[in-house]
Amino acid sequence: MSFINMKNIILKLLHSLTRAVLKKYHPTIIAITGSVGKTATKEAVFVVLASKYRVRKNAKNYNTETGLPLTVLGCRPPAKSLLKWCRVFWRGLGLLLFKHDYPEMLVLEMGAGRPGDIAELLGVVTPQVGVITAIAATHTEKFGSVAGVAKEKGKLYRVIDKDGYIVVNFDDKEVVKLAEAGKGKIISYGITASEEVMVRGAEIAVSRSNENLTGISGMSFKLITEGTVTPVLLRDVLGEHQVYLALAAAAVGQIFDIHSVDIAEALGKVEPSNGRMRLLPGIKHTLIIDDTYNASPIAMEAALQAVAQLDGEAKKYAVLGDMLELGSLTESEHQKIGKLVAKLKFDVLIAVGEKGRDIARAAKKAGMSEDYVFEFEHAQEAGRFVQDRIEQGDVILVKGSRGMAMETIVKEIMAEPERADELLVPSR
Repeated sequence: MSFINMKNIILKLLHSLTRAVLKKYHPTIIAITGSVGKTATKEAVFVVLASKYRVRKNAKNYNTETGLPLTVLGCRPPAKSLLKWCRVFWRGLGLLLFKHDYPEMLVLEMGAGRPGDIAELLGVVTPQVGVITAIAATHTEKFGSVAGVAKEKGKLYRVIDKDGYIVVNFDDKEVVKLAEAGKGKIISYGITASEEVMVRGAEIAVSRSNENLTGISGMSFKLITEGTVTPVLLRDVLGEHQVYLALAAAAVGQIFDIHSVDIAEALGKVEPSNGRMRLLPGIKHTLIIDDTYNASPIAMEAALQAVAQLDGEAKKYAVLGDMLELGSLTESEHQKIGKLVAKLKFDVLIAVGEKGRDIARAAKKAGMSEDYVFEFEHAQEAGRFVQDRIEQGDVILVKGSRGMAMETIVKEIMAEPERADELLVPSR
């Protein structure tokens, strides 16, 4: 029997077992997908719901046709070990044969790298609440266009029945369009001042603190729900886009009758995710914004905007690697980023990788001085260059797709490299 046939048999057994377990225990399922922010939103939703309910979430980003069912069964990925797979099935059978203290809720992130991925996951689980964070140009190499991405992600809203809830990012027009085709009850969130926005963020600001090594506590905002206003602090992260994941979590909390004060308290406990706009102290008393987990055009733009809006005299570095899996949009999207770096007046641009050259060329064409634009083929050499060049007070944004290993640059310039395994995304 070939490996592919064996894999298909294991997947069918795994999915069947997962459906049987869900049928027995009937947990409420909150499913989360979108082009950006899925994992961080999942973490925030989990923390909010866990303040009142027994909840389980995907470990890390185990959001595939294998990882999601394993989450339902409460198992770790067994890799290619047949013995460990036997333990997975034994665990599943145990859940069916005996009564267990199963979670009341499951918060499940759903990934989609190609057409059909979301449909496959929805064949295993039936959510009662669906969250789509945003629609943008990600994995367009496989989907062909942003419309293809929207079509796939939108399948989540379409399976929510009239008694379920569709959680909608009101500020994303594509998400709003997808919601219009759904049957579920809509609960909207955003920062737009509109009566249609049910959970809103206002007075968003960077919170400064002398007690923090980075000088920044995180992002603060006012959570506005049903006439109540509650202050929230998201710790050790930067960027207005971080507020959206908190608002999505607050919207889910509203569905399950969690008070806004309790929601705010829970959000204040959310641990910043490694490589997702995480603030880290750098060598020479610099500030690193580590956004190396992954990169897409919308996320790259949000990160650049967030750093550019920091006040003060600090010199700002944009250390940017290739954005992968964009297909026919690759050249144009990298050029847009280069133009944005110049427009936002970053002091230094360091482009890493073959596609990073398009970022560098576009930045120079848009008016950025060639004396402050540097290109490197690999992250390691870029890291050594950054280490030598930065000075006290500088702010360094590091971002790129996972395949670019941009975390090696962060490790080169972080003040506590001995904590790299704890604070950074794992090197591949």
